[in-house]
Amino acid sequence: MRTFNKTAVTTLCIILFAGGEKYASGQDPEIMFGKAVSLEKAISKTREKDKPLLWVNVNTSPETWHIKKEILICSGQPIGVMRSELQYENFILHIEWKHIEAGGNSGVFVWSNARPPENARLPDGVEVQMLELDWVNLNKRDGVTPPIAYVHGELFGVGGVVTLPDNPRGTRSKSVENRCKGKGEWNTYDVVCVDGVVKLSVNGKFVNGVAKATQKKGYICLESEGGEIHFRNIVIEELPSGVTSPEQTAPEIK
Repeated sequence: MRTFNKTAVTTLCIILFAGGEKYASGQDPEIMFGKAVSLEKAISKTREKDKPLLWVNVNTSPETWHIKKEILICSGQPIGVMRSELQYENFILHIEWKHIEAGGNSGVFVWSNARPPENARLPDGVEVQMLELDWVNLNKRDGVTPPIAYVHGELFGVGGVVTLPDNPRGTRSKSVENRCKGKGEWNTYDVVCVDGVVKLSVNGKFVNGVAKATQKKGYICLESEGGEIHFRNIVIEELPSGVTSPEQTAPEIK
């Protein structure tokens, strides 16, 4: 059987991804979508080329994610995540998203270990919530409607990661202003992650934040959680590193 070196395989993958194709082969990158921009380029407008973002399927299926006309489409099934190829510590994440179904559920995990436990489908990290506006109406408990702030970009630690909420709703932090749009409309999140602090801008205004995250370096995960959601214009701008100990860093996946 003919063998290929790693460089040749990587080059072939990039060619396939550029055309919106995907493949599944264990922990190899399976989708190229979005870009990483250096701080130097953002500040001084150098001609440095942007780097494509490679994403790895963790526990979803080959049919969960696909690219169509510069839009990353997530079917929502099965529940699980796709992770960034690389870990990130201090960075700015720009991501645009829209739900297709009423009450759709999704989100982004930052500083994640990207390793869901055996009895769960989702990993640890700090979750940046993405819920469709009708979620509160479709998830009443004992006739009580959850607070609308729940769907407008709540931030909270999961899987043992602890954070200090700016605007507490229990251990979670709720947005101080409701700015998300409903199904079929694009929302823009700008997520600033620095030294255990996360600040979230929803559609052009900072409205939420958490601090003192016990894990502050790890993978970025996109969440599939039951309903179709679309993503576009994903950009990661890496910032200078801080003082992060091994205990505050997610284990690297080899």
